[in-house]
Amino acid sequence: MFKQLGAVILMSLQTLPQRIGASSVIVIGIAGVVAVLVSVLAMGAGFRHTLADTGRADRVIILRGGSDAELNSNLTRTDADTISNAPGLAKDAGGRALVSSELVTVVNVPKIDTGTDANVTLRGVGLQLTGVRPELKIVNGRMFRPAVRELIAGAGAAKQFRGLVVGSVLHLRNADWTVTGVFTSNGDVHESELLADVDTVGSSVERNGYSSAVALLTGASEFSGFKDALTTDPQLKVDVQREPDYYAAQSKQLTQIINVVGKTVAIIMAIGAMFGALNSMYSAVAARGLEIATLRAIGFGALPVLLSVMIEALLLSLLGGIIGASLAWLFFNGHSVSTLGGAFAQVVFQLTVTPTLIITGIVWACIIGLLGGFFPALRAARLPVAEALRAA
Repeated sequence: MFKQLGAVILMSLQTLPQRIGASSVIVIGIAGVVAVLVSVLAMGAGFRHTLADTGRADRVIILRGGSDAELNSNLTRTDADTISNAPGLAKDAGGRALVSSELVTVVNVPKIDTGTDANVTLRGVGLQLTGVRPELKIVNGRMFRPAVRELIAGAGAAKQFRGLVVGSVLHLRNADWTVTGVFTSNGDVHESELLADVDTVGSSVERNGYSSAVALLTGASEFSGFKDALTTDPQLKVDVQREPDYYAAQSKQLTQIINVVGKTVAIIMAIGAMFGALNSMYSAVAARGLEIATLRAIGFGALPVLLSVMIEALLLSLLGGIIGASLAWLFFNGHSVSTLGGAFAQVVFQLTVTPTLIITGIVWACIIGLLGGFFPALRAARLPVAEALRAA
């Protein structure tokens, strides 16, 4: 049987150039399905990767009790003072606790590509910013000054939104702000934000408190003790989370939506591609009717014929899957986009075509090919020899 299978497969592949049109339908259709699937899922992977890279295990974020995001949280200045005296906090060379009391608001900044306004996070930060977030580096210009309407822009935001080059002036919240620098922070979510002095931002939005406090601990193991000290303090009503856990929760819902939408679109396209494969393989079986009938007449079994048609469909689908995954990687991997995040502000991130997504796309292609080739293969195997010869 294996000798027969090898002979039939070889003959099938040799006749492929004569059926290049029908074969191309399968390859192109499946390549399109895989390219769309991989590129959409790359959006979810990139968004998840950006938020997952935000934070350290030894850094915590403190919100008002019951708040699920900084935008709807409120801490008083008294709360901030109490937090800065909690046990387990890292300190700078001067003995001051590494805590940044922060105020988060949303401002409108036009996008570069469309010119339409988009919500961008303006984050007021404390004087301990660089101590709490040592990964933050100014790559162009300088740091903003306290008590002056100056801000620094994340590298991701500077690529997506207008007016964020060093020296430009933005009109935000009925006031003019000067962009003094551009920063990076290891590609995390803060690269989508604008940072300024917290008291200056507070006066601009007429708020006397803070949205959150971000603190650096002496070590990740200090988290339980630090959390207990704050949550059991009768003067406070706060929630304490590790920073990575907070941002993972913020990304969860949108990532799920992206994945569901991507897979739904891919399934619809896959159904169309499968019907295309069915028609193409039926045409291939009809074109090879005389060949198949002759093989059956000289003693070839039905199983080798069936498997040969299935393998041909599988190989064409595999080729389409590889092409589609390659196109997705070539055109979308590393491409910067922005979308609304958990705080209703734009998050800039890069599409990430991972090896897992490439394998997923190729597996989808093979499944489509097998389903599309099964019924034509079954028809070829069951076709009576005399009927096939007469039809030919």
